Amino acid sequence: ASVNALGQNGTYGGRGGEIVTVKTLADLEKYATADKPYIIVVAAAITMDPVGKEIKVQSDKTIIGSGTSGQIVGGGFFLGQGVHNVIIRNLTIRDAYQGVWNDKEHDYDGIQMDGAHHVWIDHNDIRHMADGLIDSRKDTTYLTVSWNRLGQENKAFGIGWTENTTADITIHHNWIRETEQRNPSTDNVAHAHLYNNYLVDEPGTTITSSYGNYARGNTNMLLENSYFQGVNNPVIKDATATLVQRGNVFSGTSGRNESGGAGGSWDPRSYYAYTPDKAADVPSVVKSGAGPRSSLGTTTTAVKAAAATLTVAKDGSGQYTTVQAAVNAVPANNASRVVIAVKPGTYRETVKVPSNKPHVTIQGTGASRKDTVIVYNNASGTPKPDGSGTYGTGGSATVAVEADDFQARNLSITNDFDEAAHQDIAQQAVALRTASDKVFLDGVIVSGDQDTLLLDTASKDRLGRVYMTNSYVIGNVDFIFGRATAVIDKSVITLKKRWNGTSAGYVTAPSTAANRKGILIANSTVSGDVSDRTFYLGRPWHAGGDATLDPQTTIRNTSLSAAIKTTPWTDMSGFSWREDRFAEYKNTGAGAGAASTDRPQLTDAQAADQEIGDWLGDWTPSAS
Repeated sequence: ASVNALGQNGTYGGRGGEIVTVKTLADLEKYATADKPYIIVVAAAITMDPVGKEIKVQSDKTIIGSGTSGQIVGGGFFLGQGVHNVIIRNLTIRDAYQGVWNDKEHDYDGIQMDGAHHVWIDHNDIRHMADGLIDSRKDTTYLTVSWNRLGQENKAFGIGWTENTTADITIHHNWIRETEQRNPSTDNVAHAHLYNNYLVDEPGTTITSSYGNYARGNTNMLLENSYFQGVNNPVIKDATATLVQRGNVFSGTSGRNESGGAGGSWDPRSYYAYTPDKAADVPSVVKSGAGPRSSLGTTTTAVKAAAATLTVAKDGSGQYTTVQAAVNAVPANNASRVVIAVKPGTYRETVKVPSNKPHVTIQGTGASRKDTVIVYNNASGTPKPDGSGTYGTGGSATVAVEADDFQARNLSITNDFDEAAHQDIAQQAVALRTASDKVFLDGVIVSGDQDTLLLDTASKDRLGRVYMTNSYVIGNVDFIFGRATAVIDKSVITLKKRWNGTSAGYVTAPSTAANRKGILIANSTVSGDVSDRTFYLGRPWHAGGDATLDPQTTIRNTSLSAAIKTTPWTDMSGFSWREDRFAEYKNTGAGAGAASTDRPQLTDAQAADQEIGDWLGDWTPSAS
């Protein structure tokens, strides 16, 4: 259910929609059948009327029991053709039984799906119905069924009813007991991944299993680290099916236990990351963890239920092979943190995090920030592939962040545009552009030449705060620039020579709006392998000639190398730096200097109003 496919980016249910609590059938049906997202918290035992009623759930819904009190009695749910992005969680669905064990007259399922996709059925107790507990039919796909208790039924879980072999399903950590058949039976499924399930034929009951897991038709099933206890014919397959077993435990079982087939093995890790429990531990793990939990179903849990970690790996061992594909998989208007874990490697691509995907973290998983590199080589003058002009400065960014509450850590973001080879076009080439609020950059390297790090805002009248710490910024001309309220703290700013080997440049080019904070560099180091007295600390960028701007750079408590000019500020495009806000405070090193008209220094009183907290306001950055 986490896979990005069929136009759906994983499964997150009603996240981002209104949270409603229901205690009546009328309210449950009202919200479950609505055309917009809802998180529906079931806080009572709701009896279906008539018996066997299956509510026709529509797309973009989370239906979750409040603690252990959410129950559906005498009926269930139906997800029809095309219904997608549905989570059914933490419910007890029970007692539609009509007195006949092998009921041929009634089709009263707990959950039935006909042609649905991207569905997650999790931590439910489904029992004692009048046909099957779960039916996944008619090419229903991208389905995950996890941590459920399924019991007291002739037919537990049937999959198929189609001649197509297209569906992909994951079934794990379910406790299936006191059932006779379909545990599950899996008919014509392209990829069926069953792991860590606990199937048990309960002694002392009148119910006897006829078979356990069944691969039917052209199914290609991987069955691993599951535990079968006392089950008759625990694993069976049709001659046309492929069934690969590994690591399963069989205790007191008898009859058929089969594997093989022409289809061959497949690797679920090409779709998603997972770590199976040891098969010997499955009975205790599943018995203690399956079914509704008293800790689930609170409002906070419901909202966060589908929060995800998405993995990226160039070698195909993650869910995605590009960072942008993982960003695309983040649901629009997501309400909680999504971590994109990027394995070591060089990812030559551009990445954009759009404004409707907040709360994203892109994190390298290597031992060093140098192990994971996102790199591209567009410049302001680079022609667009569609012939519609050139990218412009902002459009040249290797990584562009337009979403609030973004974080990046333990990776490198680089623009490796070859200036020497392209002296015929504009040279601005951005590595990272931010245009949003609450951007936290922790332990990263941002590398380029001209215009490396663009710290922008969504618009001139919008606040955009950035906090960078324990990081490196590398460049030569205006390579930290923009109108954001930005702090660079405990970091290294590395000066580099230009393409032709000359030393000359500008560290900052703020374009701050009036009455806003600009760029603050604190507790850092400015140095590099360049000639002495060749770099300015900054100059005022009045973007578009806007005289209303009031650019600001403050550099304080920072070590400055001899590369810094003795007159460290200069004019830009006809605008004097003296009419804007440029100052230092208690800097050290060979590039530091005493107060003068060419080198303004903050007084202690002024410095007390230019601390990091004054820049960040009510925001305290924290890793998540």
